[in-house]
Amino acid sequence: MEQDHSLLLDEEACSLLGELQRSEVIFQWLTNLKHLLPATTRVEVKVNQVRLVNQLQAVLTGSPGPPTRCLLAHCLALLYRLGDPLSASQSVEMCNAIIRSKDDAPSSLPTRLAAIACLGSLYEQLGRMLLHSFKDSLVNLLKAFRNAESQGRYEILLAVERVLRGMGPGAAPCHREIYKVARVSLTDRSMGVRWAAAMCLLELQREAVFLWSSELQNVATLCCRAFEGSTYQVRVGVARLLGTLLAAALQPRQPIAAVQPGGRGRTLEEVMDVLTAGFLRGGASFLRASGDMLKGTSSVGKAVRLGVAQACVVLVSAMGSSWLEGSLPRLLGLLAQLAHQPRASHSPADSASTRACLSYILRSVLGPLLGEKALANAAAHICLAVHTHTLALEGCSTEGVQGGVSSHIMLECYLLELARVTRSLASTAAPLITEPCTALLDTVVSVLLHPVASARLAAAWCLRSVAMAMPSQRCVLLDRCAERLVALKSSPEAVAGYSAAIAALLAGAQHCSLGLPHSKAKLVLGVAEDLLRSANQNSRLSLQRTQAGWLLLSSLCTLGTAVVDHHLGQVLLLVRCVFPPSVRELDMELHRGDCFTWQVTLEGRAGALCVIRTLLLYCRDLLTDDIISRLLTPLACAVALLTKCSSLTRSYGNPLRPWAVLYRLRLYQVLALLPPHTYQESYGVVMKELLSDLSSPENQPCSDLTLLPALCFHDDLMLLGPAFHSLGRGSIEEKLHSSSVGGGNLDNDPFSLCDGGEDTPAPLPPAVALTAAAVQLFGGLFPQVITAHRVQILEQFSRSLKQLKGQKQQSVQTHVCAALCSLLKHLGSSSLSLGPEELRAPALALLVGALENSSPLLRCAASEGLARLVQAVNDPGYTHTLSVVCLERLRSGRDAVARSGHALAVGALYRYVGGVHSPQHLTSCLGVLNTLAQDTSSPELQTWCVYGMCVLLDVPSGGGVCMSVCEPSVGLLMQLLLSSPPCPPGLHHALGCLLHALTSALGPELQSARPAVSVLRASCVLACWMLQTSPDPLVQSQLVSCLQNLYLFCPAQIHLDRLVPVLCEMLLDSSMLVSVCCSYVCVRGSVLSCVRQLVQRGALQVTQHAVGLVKELHRRDHSQLEVTLKEVGLEGVLFLLLDQEKEEVIRRDIQETLVHLLVSGVQRGKLLHWIKLCKDVLSASSDSGAGEPVQEEEEGDGDWAVFRACPEGGGAFSALGWRTRGFATRCLGRLVELCEAAGHAHFNITLAQELRLVQTGDFLVLHLGELVRMSFMAATDPSDVVRLAGLQALLLLIRTFSSSPEPEFPGHSLLEQYQANVGAALRPAFSADAPPDVTAKACQVCSAWIASGVVSDLRDLRRVHQLLASSLAKLQGGRDRPSPLYNEATATMETLAVLQAWAEVYIVAVQRSRQDCPIGPKDPDVSDLTNEDSGSVSVRADLLKLVQSDLPTLSRLWLAALQDYATLTLPQEDASQLPATGGVFFTGETKHQARSHYTSCWAPILHASALWLQSTGFVMSEEEPAILSRPATPTSMGQRDSGGGAKSPEDISTDRLNLLLGISVAFLCSPHSEDQIENITSCLRALQALLSVSWPRSKVGNDQVLSVELVCVLHRVMVTREGAELHLAVLQLVQEILRAARDHVQDKRYSAEVDDGACEKENLPEFGEGGDTGGLVPGRSLVLAALELCLHVLLRKIPHLSPALTGSPPSGGPGGPLVLSNGDCLLVTSALDILSHLPSICSPEGSVSILPSLLYLLLGVLRELLMQPSTHTAPQQRALQALQAVVCSPVGRQEKSRGGWTLLLGAALNTVLDTWGNGGDQAVLDQVGVLRVLTVFLVSAGPEVVLVQPVLGSCLQRYTHALHSKDPLVASVCFQMLTTVFQVQSGVAVPYIQTLGPLLLRYLQGAERRRPQTPEELQGVLGALRAMEALVSASNPTNCPQLMAIFLPILISFLLDENALSSAPSASRALHESALKDLMRLGPQFPAVFRSLMSSSPQLKARLQAAIQGNQESLNAKASSAANRTSKTSPSITLKTNFL
Repeated sequence: MEQDHSLLLDEEACSLLGELQRSEVIFQWLTNLKHLLPATTRVEVKVNQVRLVNQLQAVLTGSPGPPTRCLLAHCLALLYRLGDPLSASQSVEMCNAIIRSKDDAPSSLPTRLAAIACLGSLYEQLGRMLLHSFKDSLVNLLKAFRNAESQGRYEILLAVERVLRGMGPGAAPCHREIYKVARVSLTDRSMGVRWAAAMCLLELQREAVFLWSSELQNVATLCCRAFEGSTYQVRVGVARLLGTLLAAALQPRQPIAAVQPGGRGRTLEEVMDVLTAGFLRGGASFLRASGDMLKGTSSVGKAVRLGVAQACVVLVSAMGSSWLEGSLPRLLGLLAQLAHQPRASHSPADSASTRACLSYILRSVLGPLLGEKALANAAAHICLAVHTHTLALEGCSTEGVQGGVSSHIMLECYLLELARVTRSLASTAAPLITEPCTALLDTVVSVLLHPVASARLAAAWCLRSVAMAMPSQRCVLLDRCAERLVALKSSPEAVAGYSAAIAALLAGAQHCSLGLPHSKAKLVLGVAEDLLRSANQNSRLSLQRTQAGWLLLSSLCTLGTAVVDHHLGQVLLLVRCVFPPSVRELDMELHRGDCFTWQVTLEGRAGALCVIRTLLLYCRDLLTDDIISRLLTPLACAVALLTKCSSLTRSYGNPLRPWAVLYRLRLYQVLALLPPHTYQESYGVVMKELLSDLSSPENQPCSDLTLLPALCFHDDLMLLGPAFHSLGRGSIEEKLHSSSVGGGNLDNDPFSLCDGGEDTPAPLPPAVALTAAAVQLFGGLFPQVITAHRVQILEQFSRSLKQLKGQKQQSVQTHVCAALCSLLKHLGSSSLSLGPEELRAPALALLVGALENSSPLLRCAASEGLARLVQAVNDPGYTHTLSVVCLERLRSGRDAVARSGHALAVGALYRYVGGVHSPQHLTSCLGVLNTLAQDTSSPELQTWCVYGMCVLLDVPSGGGVCMSVCEPSVGLLMQLLLSSPPCPPGLHHALGCLLHALTSALGPELQSARPAVSVLRASCVLACWMLQTSPDPLVQSQLVSCLQNLYLFCPAQIHLDRLVPVLCEMLLDSSMLVSVCCSYVCVRGSVLSCVRQLVQRGALQVTQHAVGLVKELHRRDHSQLEVTLKEVGLEGVLFLLLDQEKEEVIRRDIQETLVHLLVSGVQRGKLLHWIKLCKDVLSASSDSGAGEPVQEEEEGDGDWAVFRACPEGGGAFSALGWRTRGFATRCLGRLVELCEAAGHAHFNITLAQELRLVQTGDFLVLHLGELVRMSFMAATDPSDVVRLAGLQALLLLIRTFSSSPEPEFPGHSLLEQYQANVGAALRPAFSADAPPDVTAKACQVCSAWIASGVVSDLRDLRRVHQLLASSLAKLQGGRDRPSPLYNEATATMETLAVLQAWAEVYIVAVQRSRQDCPIGPKDPDVSDLTNEDSGSVSVRADLLKLVQSDLPTLSRLWLAALQDYATLTLPQEDASQLPATGGVFFTGETKHQARSHYTSCWAPILHASALWLQSTGFVMSEEEPAILSRPATPTSMGQRDSGGGAKSPEDISTDRLNLLLGISVAFLCSPHSEDQIENITSCLRALQALLSVSWPRSKVGNDQVLSVELVCVLHRVMVTREGAELHLAVLQLVQEILRAARDHVQDKRYSAEVDDGACEKENLPEFGEGGDTGGLVPGRSLVLAALELCLHVLLRKIPHLSPALTGSPPSGGPGGPLVLSNGDCLLVTSALDILSHLPSICSPEGSVSILPSLLYLLLGVLRELLMQPSTHTAPQQRALQALQAVVCSPVGRQEKSRGGWTLLLGAALNTVLDTWGNGGDQAVLDQVGVLRVLTVFLVSAGPEVVLVQPVLGSCLQRYTHALHSKDPLVASVCFQMLTTVFQVQSGVAVPYIQTLGPLLLRYLQGAERRRPQTPEELQGVLGALRAMEALVSASNPTNCPQLMAIFLPILISFLLDENALSSAPSASRALHESALKDLMRLGPQFPAVFRSLMSSSPQLKARLQAAIQGNQESLNAKASSAANRTSKTSPSITLKTNFL
């Protein structure tokens, strides 16, 4: 059926199948039909309609199951709507006949239910076309309702709802009858019927006016009765009904409703009176409620109050945000009136539930409905309400406190909601602080004096939230509260309130990145110590001062190790003082004091224990063994006092009990955190007390809802319903459960102010928390007790349970099970064993007893405990035994509750042991569960059995086993889905989990083509669509997870055109009730997670299907999401959801999805769409605006004068939050990055415009104005987070578009027109109240803007420069700086950001000045620092002048920052050298935080410092200040030595050089991060700048060790880092180091020569490496280090140099082709240059040592290059120069080294002659190159090397062979080389002249006979002429006339006569001209020979005269033609200019 797409059902094939298979095929057919009918033409539908109707009616009468009848009804109605609707009445009559049937057999029930469903769907889709039969059908349904069972009533009500939806106003005559039926059903015992009745009435109220007019009070009472005992789904449905009715009454929808009697619109007060009555009295009548009031009881349950609260949220949501903004003050006042009612706080549980409900209303109403501006207005209204309550409290102070205290519940809700709103607004809430009309701080601070503790604590939490939203207020509030606390120490309320505020503010600092100044910690410590010391001075204040002091100390300890480390000794002293010095002193205390004294004592010791607990949580690193040993005595006394608490309580009665409970709680919490061995002597005492707390029935019971959920497996909580599973963070359900034990509230534990995160803490009452702490401590302490005691403990638990009955037994069993589960969980997490076997039986008995308990939560915890027990025992046999026992209980048991617990335990046993390893046992377990799951008599047992199967399949033992067991499980799944009704949804929850487990277990097997797998796959897909029919949100969530699994493993079976619409519909539905139904959180999470996965594979298809869904939807109520989806698409919906979502996991999924869509959109060319989308998001804030640049302002006006913020309306969004705007800004940056990777056209407007003409793509540069505008909007946003993102986006735009030229204005940049925008965006970041992180980012943007070279006018550049200058002036404020508002590390961050920005600007300024002024020292290290800009020369020249004025100050600050960085980067073993007071820019307390700031910015500062030192030449100027100030303390920055005296300039320069060198070398040695290339480059450039100055170069040259270390470090950089530019910089730096060493050696030699005055240098001492012995030590030799570096470079680029790398000797056959890029050629050239200079730094003996290596490398490189001479000419030329430099080195001419050099050079020359290019060489070498190498030797090596045999003969042979070469190029080069050889000393040239002279003459004579025809031949002849001339010059004077007599006729023979010259080739003419010139030049030099020749040979004379005459005529002709051209260009008419 997977591939069947036919409209008709194959009835024949279907009849052959079994019942289950036939049902599956029918459902599959209906599923396909549902999607095929809309896609089929109307004609084809009508053709097949009759047969389709018959088939559908056959299915109708065939007893279809619930999912089938749902699809059947939809398809039947759809068929009539798309086909011929006239025959629909027949189907209606058929359905009515089935409903009227008197057959009550169970087998006819499915048919009747299907008929009901079909009837409802027919009327829903056909509507008034069936009006004639409407009354009969409705009467028939209502009549059947009277006798129907619960399932029938459920279906009838849903059918009536559909009928009402379809008929609309046409059903008005029957509204009353429907109302009567639905009214009764609202209180039905079946929860499904209640929900269906609520849905029916919800539809009815659309047209039935009486529901929200005359019957409103009755319906509200019914709704309150429906809330009683309701499930979660029913409560949500009824709340929707009640809230919608109230909204309709408040604002009638029908225009005629206002004039009808009783139908007028009601006021808000009247509507709230209805809700208040329901909240206080529930569904009871007035008389019954009054009687309960008189009896002191309350008949209103928590479910009723929660339902009323949800109805109130629905009411406000239905009225809309505009109504809420206008009516919020009235709503707050009405809620306050409700809270003031006595029945609202009749008991602690009532108070807790009232508080929870009111907080829920405020949170749900103010959060999703209001934007930022409206939310700020709401906060102002809340402030006013708080102020009103405060005034009311003051007014009733004369009447007694009770009248004012009664309002504290609402006051707490106001304050906590104000805290949440302020925290959500973050820095955009600043107007609430600054506006005097709001006075938020004054209002909240005034509540700190409230007489009720909970109100004071709520105010303290509110202040903490204000400080978290606006960190700048934290110090202000701390100072204010501390000042008031000191001033009002005599007031108990002031001490308690202000201390709580200080503690909350201090504890909140840990969540703020900007931190808190360390001085505030000292302040708080002093206040706390003063409170503790003065606690005993006034008994009226003792308790408050004691609690306040310890509370302040606890909050102090939350600041972390960096702060507490400096105060730990004082804190520990205070802790020890509160305890007696010994246990004996404690015993003496017991006989002293009274009840009040012991209250104060226990309060103080509990506070001290809380301080220890806080230390253990936040400062664990500080608590070393030594510190803990100092606490052992106080802990021993604390444990000893624990045993006396019970006697003290008996002695002093109940007044002491709360303090005793609090003390026990604190001690248990501390012991749970301490290592157990620290209190080993007290194991027995503590365990005895734990037993008493856990098993004593007298203790206050702790609810299982409090203890057990955390101990259960998370997925198992699904069995308990949505109240325990996936409700989101801080849901109202959790508060509802906690209210059963008195509720979680701040006043239960004021110390919770120190533990809270972002959410308001809700600590449980101390008695309840004590049990939870005992459970936790029991789990950690039990394994430490000896075995005998363990057994006794477990047996004691068993005896206690046997002795109790009823509720007490249930409570103790809950405690015992929780303790045992905690123990076993601790053992499993710690990989510990339970112990001996005797412990297993009692533990198992306790767990089995809980497993059979009636509480489902206790059963879940017990099953998890059994799983952990099996894990702790770690015995497969024991596991199997327990499994068999559970299976036996399942088979033989009769109690459904007990069997359900064992069903879960069967699966849970194998959860932590790797699954069931026996296939037979797995099959057996699944078989038993499968059988029980088919038993419909107990739905609960069914659900637990199905879930047990799910747990078993979650950890399968293998794929093969899984395949064998999946088939029956899938069969059960299909059977239950086809037969089980969707209500109650518990079974469907379990079936969804089973389907998910099956798809996960099958996994990739689902892709198999095997028939068995195909059947399983089809069944799984079909099961997903069956789950879709369930309305429960949790089932929908599981459905999405299953579809996601299937799409992951078999995507071909899940079609996106079906899946995406399903997901989008769920998303649209879940968004409507986001504030009411918390279970929709899991739906949204599942849907968005699935969408994220789909978008990763096919973003285009997903977006298309999502937009297509909106066109097909026909909703009456269009939500904002639906409208956004239609206008903007899926991306807009995701942005809207991102703004509404509060769950971080879901937000992360949405952001990832948007990023994937962004990447896909850019790739598909939707660039404009995303730019517009980001613009709409950024423009959607009512507070933010955009602006346009206007005309230039006058001089002196600010940037704000030219760039105004203008709000822009419109767009698809409205009032989006700052988080969404921040993400949109980051998307903008990601957009630029994607375009940067896409190509250069995005940043070149000319290229982009050209490409737009030939392609449809869009380009980023065309929207640059919008990008800058959006960046400005974000950079000037009220939110600091958005400002940071906007500045980052602006920085990215500057870096990417700075090199984009403006085509209309050549020489200008495209960004130049936006300079006013940039300035306006940067200016607010430098204001006085700007946060440091914003200022730091703005400094980065400033430096990038100045360095970009965009601005061509210096005046414009000064605006941004002034911002940096103001920051620099701020740094030098010293003592004038205001008191810090943030941690000192933020000042360090801001300071370093300013210095980094100035450093980057200075680097660019230096670069530009050197580009404009190339004369002088050129710094090559800044050649490619930034992009080449097109700025004008004036800016280039003046930029350095702008910086120059601040350079004296900047240079000192830079060096100080580098000194700090060097100090902070000291290794751990040198940590003692760190100064206690800190450095220049950091304090001792902030060294850890400051280290990261220094790490991020030291490199540019280092580079700038080096450039400044280079410019000064290390010469100190008198203008440099001696002392500068820093924010912490003044410093001299290295101006004083350790002894206190002033240092000399030489010492200061040395220190500076060592500082820079040390930092550079230390970093280059260990670049620990991957992103360090820029820092490495900065180091290298800094070193180059330093070594370009003579003084530091001499320092490096003088220090051999330093030079070697530098080269070794650079070698490491070469090895570990890639990049040709980086490697080239390294080699250039090595050259500078060698230059320094060479200068040093030369200076020493020169000094020795001058000092010695000897004439013979041989007598001088030898300088250079090698000394007299020639030995070079590795690791200490600079020469060897440089040689190794060069070897590394050459081997990487030319691997054939090493036989080990190529596997063949270097003289062997040719390897692969040598391919060198331009960068490689530069590297090889630099390495060769380094090699050529190595001999100059060696002694003569040392040079002999390295000469073989040098010759090997040089000749090897030459040989490889000569194989491909045409591609590597530059390296070949440089290699020849290097070889020549080595061969002719002066070191080789000295006496001590001459012999060794001669031998080595001779050997090298022999190698060249013997192996290069001869017959035995397989490589094809360039003969020209070989000749050049030989010439280098001949010219430079000397006679003793080249004139020995056989070298001389071989050389002559090579030259002779070259002279006879047929290649004219070879001959030409040979003649050039001979010319060079003939010109050297006569000793070398003579044999070559004698041997090769005749050959040269013969060559010239041959050239006379055959004239050159080509340029190559011409070059050869000319070269021969030059060689012949050199030969004549090198001959003896006596032989010179004879040789010239031979040479001159040859020259004359090359002359041509006049006739031949005109027709001769160009080569012959060039030879003629060259010969004539030579004759004219040589004739005067040898006149006698010339005259003799002319006189003896008339023919030659005539030829020469003719040539001279022709040449003269040619010159005359050229001169005359030039004169003619000049005359033609002159004017022909001479104008008269003198008219006198």
